[in-house]
Amino acid sequence: MTRTITAPIIATLLATVPPLQAETRAFSGTPITAETLVDQAEMVRIADALDAAVDAKDWTLARSFFIETIEVDFTSLVGGEPATIPADALISGWSSNLTEEKTSFHLRGNHRVIFEEDGSATLLSHGYAWNQLQRGALPENGGEALWEVWGTYLHSFVETGEGWKIDAMTFTATAERGNSFVRDTPGS
Repeated sequence: MTRTITAPIIATLLATVPPLQAETRAFSGTPITAETLVDQAEMVRIADALDAAVDAKDWTLARSFFIETIEVDFTSLVGGEPATIPADALISGWSSNLTEEKTSFHLRGNHRVIFEEDGSATLLSHGYAWNQLQRGALPENGGEALWEVWGTYLHSFVETGEGWKIDAMTFTATAERGNSFVRDTPGS
């Protein structure tokens, strides 16, 4: 089962919970118990490993963290609409932009997991990323080789026969700086 996980949907879902409980869930996640400790640690591991795989350009490993078809929402960065796409298409897009010429670094923290009654879970985290492309430093390309972004991630997880997998991913940018040429130009 896939679900679009966007800030408005999370807000709507949390609106059905009493106000204080909804705020607690959004900011602290589901309390860690002996029953949830391993699952929470695994979801954090997967999110962190996904970032490391992208930075290492290990596209096979990055792909392994997703189910076949996923909901994605990167509209705060690129516009458009949220979409349901094959996970292979997401990885293809990332690998086309983040070639050997372009260096990236992703870092995240403040992980919170919310377990849902249907057995799924949502991981909320803060993220920071930068992309470096030396051609960006040329005057005709903007004069700066770096682009940075800060924001929040929502990863929806489902449990499969192979363990927890991501079935939806939203990134909401809260700030960015640097050269958009670096962000928008694939490496060669």
